[in-house]
Amino acid sequence: MDKTTHFFGTSVFGQLISLIDSKIITASAKKHGSDHYVKKFKTKDHLISMLFCSFAKCTSLREVSGAMLGLSGKTKHFQLNHIPKKSTLSDSNKRRDCDVFGEIYNKLLKQYGHYISDSRIKDVINKQVEIIDSSTISLFKDILKCVGRHPKTGKKKGGIKLHATINVDETAPKMVWLTSAATHDHVLLNSLKHNANTIYVFDKGYNDYKAFDKFSQTDTGFVTRIKDNAAYKTLNDCKIEEHIHSGVEKDEIIEVQVKYENNTRPLKLRKVQFYDRNLKRRFEFLTNLFEMRADLIAAIYKLRWQIELLFKQLKQNFPLKYFLGDNENAIKIQIYCALIANLLMTVIQKTLKRKWAFSNLVSFCKIHLFNSTLTHLLF
Repeated sequence: MDKTTHFFGTSVFGQLISLIDSKIITASAKKHGSDHYVKKFKTKDHLISMLFCSFAKCTSLREVSGAMLGLSGKTKHFQLNHIPKKSTLSDSNKRRDCDVFGEIYNKLLKQYGHYISDSRIKDVINKQVEIIDSSTISLFKDILKCVGRHPKTGKKKGGIKLHATINVDETAPKMVWLTSAATHDHVLLNSLKHNANTIYVFDKGYNDYKAFDKFSQTDTGFVTRIKDNAAYKTLNDCKIEEHIHSGVEKDEIIEVQVKYENNTRPLKLRKVQFYDRNLKRRFEFLTNLFEMRADLIAAIYKLRWQIELLFKQLKQNFPLKYFLGDNENAIKIQIYCALIANLLMTVIQKTLKRKWAFSNLVSFCKIHLFNSTLTHLLF
């Protein structure tokens, strides 16, 4: 039988793995102690195995292990030192701290930030705009009982909610939090860093007057939508300048009451009413940016839809329909590895001379994952 030449040189998968500096993995593993008392299947092997799962779109541990065992003797080109059995991978997904994968993701994002940045928005708004949103990943009711709840209706709200912040001039999440689907969105506002040079943009589901009060005290900007049942008092109607886009219908200074444990204090905010002709919808925005033009407030909020496109891209190309574990840690590892895979593909897309649609690029890599003779078509 003729010997295959597919594995001479570095395969597509090998080149993707080469984007991850081994020093990042080593430092992250040391920080989280993820390789303590581990003889063979180290953090790096675990990461590569789970990335293989993401790129190959495997649906079970048996499929991951079986496919990699079939590559026995041909794994050096993608730096895998130990091929895991199904039981080994299952045990590691349960026992190895998922935070080490989150650490690796954040370090990779910092390393490749300049590849995925687009500074055009900064030419218009001289501040850093960060978008916050969440997406629920549904789970079977018997998985992750700790993240579901039984309301009085008897229905179970199960799942993990992926919260992310993304710089408006970038194409990958900057910070990621994983909570139960039952956790209210506004809790995450307390995790944000306050900075006078930052404007946070988020949907009304995140509304929290206490957080808004802290934003105002630290000169941290925000733009959101006001809730339909919000109670407020109008203090002043601002004049709408003639040069402002006709979509701006109202510009008001309002006062809301912030309830603390021992007292209630007033908070002054700005409410902008805007009619979008394209969507034929009326929006009411809430902000603490008193000096900014009213039409720019509306324009900033529209940037929030960018993160929805990111979640759509992630779900289409690295779908999380099949979970490889029945515990919270395993599922979080799988989610972090999907985010890492998405980031690596984004970096590849940005660096290629040839233009590729993201979905086409992911499909190409899946089909030719272990081919090296075809890499010239891609790179």
